[in-house]
Amino acid sequence: MAKRVAVIGAGASGLTCIKSCLDEGLEPVCFESSDDIGGLWRFKENPEPDRASIYHSVIINTSKEMMTYSDFPIPAHFPNYMHNSLIMDYFNMYTDHFQLRQYIQFQTRVLQVKQRPDFSHSGQWEVETEARDGKRESLIFDAIMVCVGHHCHPRMPLSDFPGIDTFKGKYFHSRDYKAPEEWRGKRVVVVGIGNSGGDITVELSRMTKQLFLSTRRGAWVMNRVADNGLPVDLVLNRVSLLIQKILPRDFICGIVENRLNYRFDHAMYGLQPKHRFFNQHPTVNDDLPNRILSGTVQVKPNIKEFRSSSVVFEDGSVEHDIDLVVFATGYSFSFPFLPAHVLSVSENQTTLYKHIYPPGLEHPTLAVIGLIQPLGAIMPISEMQARWATRVFKGLNKLPSMSVMMKDIKCKEEAMANRYVTSSRHTIQVDYVPYMDELAEKVGVQPRFLSLLLRDPGLWLRTVFGPCTPYQYRLFGPGQWEGARQAIYTQWERVAQPMKTRPIPARETKRTFSTHLFFLSAATLVVAVIYKRDNYQEYLQYPMMILDKLKTYLPAW
Repeated sequence: MAKRVAVIGAGASGLTCIKSCLDEGLEPVCFESSDDIGGLWRFKENPEPDRASIYHSVIINTSKEMMTYSDFPIPAHFPNYMHNSLIMDYFNMYTDHFQLRQYIQFQTRVLQVKQRPDFSHSGQWEVETEARDGKRESLIFDAIMVCVGHHCHPRMPLSDFPGIDTFKGKYFHSRDYKAPEEWRGKRVVVVGIGNSGGDITVELSRMTKQLFLSTRRGAWVMNRVADNGLPVDLVLNRVSLLIQKILPRDFICGIVENRLNYRFDHAMYGLQPKHRFFNQHPTVNDDLPNRILSGTVQVKPNIKEFRSSSVVFEDGSVEHDIDLVVFATGYSFSFPFLPAHVLSVSENQTTLYKHIYPPGLEHPTLAVIGLIQPLGAIMPISEMQARWATRVFKGLNKLPSMSVMMKDIKCKEEAMANRYVTSSRHTIQVDYVPYMDELAEKVGVQPRFLSLLLRDPGLWLRTVFGPCTPYQYRLFGPGQWEGARQAIYTQWERVAQPMKTRPIPARETKRTFSTHLFFLSAATLVVAVIYKRDNYQEYLQYPMMILDKLKTYLPAW
């Protein structure tokens, strides 16, 4: 009989967990407390308790080619940065294409998940649920996938703001913000300069009389649009990431910070932080500098206290007649349905091997999926986590001993503490490509670059020098998708497609000899690095064959 797996939550992580279960021949049952899929990305005018909620205008900060599930490309005509309604459209397409909806029990809350008495032998769990009509049921499962995310409980540290109880205006958390029209002509303070704080600041400032953005530390602000109008997350490739590994971090920080200051001087705009670029999750916002430049947004330091309708800042300045304060101060997460000895959370910190597995279980039959804050898209990461977890459930992949897992956890905690400023926001950070590669190696689906170089040099060029799109992890190994190669070859066409709304005659361009020489030199460098790592000695008996194959994919000079 197929093993039964309980999937808790039908958001971005839950959906790919259902599919991964089906891919591995497991039997998923998904419990979703609301009446639809989508989780965080489903807009609702009235927020539901203990659930994330977005405002009407939210547009995602990662481009479609980087956030897509690896075997189901987002349609070419969709914009590169999608509105939340289009993300929901994509989730529905994915759900319908793989026929996932039949495995979801909507309006069903999970009350409790506990180990069965014979867990040491069976590894099974008992799940107690409650349906909309109040009917409770206990079911037995062979494995659990927890997909509730980390935007669970609004974090509003009012004790840090003396006098808030005397404030005569209105205040609420950013999850309760929906639209700006109500605040036309008002004076507003937004606390926090994360992505939500930046977006809400920009949107409100188009309506308000004056908006004040309060930030304790400042932030480095990135644009979604990179050079030549490309989505910024498509600019990085494996060569540039290799260079980042080789060069000192402070040197790389200096390069990035100079680029950001070239766009606008962060110090002059009151945004420059004390920390370096890679020490905090950056803020992605295209319009904030324009709003500051036009005076509709004024950047302020942290709030010292409230006095009736006035706000006093730490620099001594006072702003009077404030009508609204929006606390964009983040979220905390918890797992109230799980026993503390299985998984406990303190100050947004928990102990998970590779951010997935509780290390103390006798059987690895519980996986937490999507409990990460990536510098990149979460959907492909959740998918890769799910692919690994389902293979572990089946016994196809094994986890190391508890001591090895704890050593890895401690190492990552120390690395995170050394890199990031202390904040509840920086407890589950991962870098997109290194983390994806780390998991891919566990699953056995990491790209085999030397093999590609020999057998398919055109594809090799696109995977090494092109963006690290999720399709790369469907080229080899378990779950290999025959459409992955074509998806990589056509990814730039999908980037350009939504902008082809006005015909423009194509211009003929010619590459110079130096351009081709650069590509060949870089290719040689990458081959050397790959060889050193993989030690494929037999391949180096045919260097001229490799070079000849590569030349066929480069224009003649």
